Amino acid sequence: MPELPEVETIRRQLVDRLTDRQILDAWSFPSPKFSAAPAAVGATVADVTRRGKYLLVPLRRDDAPPTQELIVHLGMTGRLAVTDRSVDRIEGEPHLRAWWSLGDGSVLTFHDVRRFGRIAVVDLGDHRSLPTLAALGPEPDSEEFTAEHLRRRVNSGSRRIKTVLLSQRVVAGVGNIYADEALWRAGVDPRARHLSRAAAARLRDAIRDVLSEGVDNGGTTLRDYVDADGSPGRNQHHLDCYGRAGRPCHRCGTELRGAVVDARSTSWCPDCQRRR
Repeated sequence: MPELPEVETIRRQLVDRLTDRQILDAWSFPSPKFSAAPAAVGATVADVTRRGKYLLVPLRRDDAPPTQELIVHLGMTGRLAVTDRSVDRIEGEPHLRAWWSLGDGSVLTFHDVRRFGRIAVVDLGDHRSLPTLAALGPEPDSEEFTAEHLRRRVNSGSRRIKTVLLSQRVVAGVGNIYADEALWRAGVDPRARHLSRAAAARLRDAIRDVLSEGVDNGGTTLRDYVDADGSPGRNQHHLDCYGRAGRPCHRCGTELRGAVVDARSTSWCPDCQRRR
């Protein structure tokens, strides 16, 4: 599933291509997950922003301030792109789930092989119909995401640290890849259920660092992900832990271990990430 770096990469590519373009027409695949796409017709894109793994597109009508949002979640295999091809030429493409024709003659398309993505049009800031979005924790680079916030949220329950990170309620945008990378970098066992103050500080910094590096590298492509230009990411060439079970740790040389932790494949170093 695309995580924060992949979604942020796409946001940066789309913002200049979409802002101030009016949506003239739209179509959606006949599924409740995508049927809201035409509700954006007649509006003009005011910006392209992001919250966690969600793309948020504020919509304005006439010259008034934005009153609606087009929200896109990529799911596992979703892909957004802007094309100069006409609607007649893209209709019928495999896995096309929605399109929006724009005032400059271009078309924004959404393809999704596995159909785990989601499209919604809501009143600006009203995310009640998207409970995961409504309940998101702070952005990783925000002032609210402190080491103490992380420590308290982890230690307030009995869930494993990695599972807490993946919940999106403590910090927004971290998925399986970047959780493994951050925990390895911080020297924290993903199966542990408690964080010391020192470990929380290391982990907070590691989360910020691995996500920032992921953005700088255009995201991680292991299978399906490509950016809005159709190009794969480069961060897969810089992974230290995720998917490397059975191979030597880049830090100490110990063989990395792998297991399923709360239904998610997980890799860690038994030496560098000892439970304390």
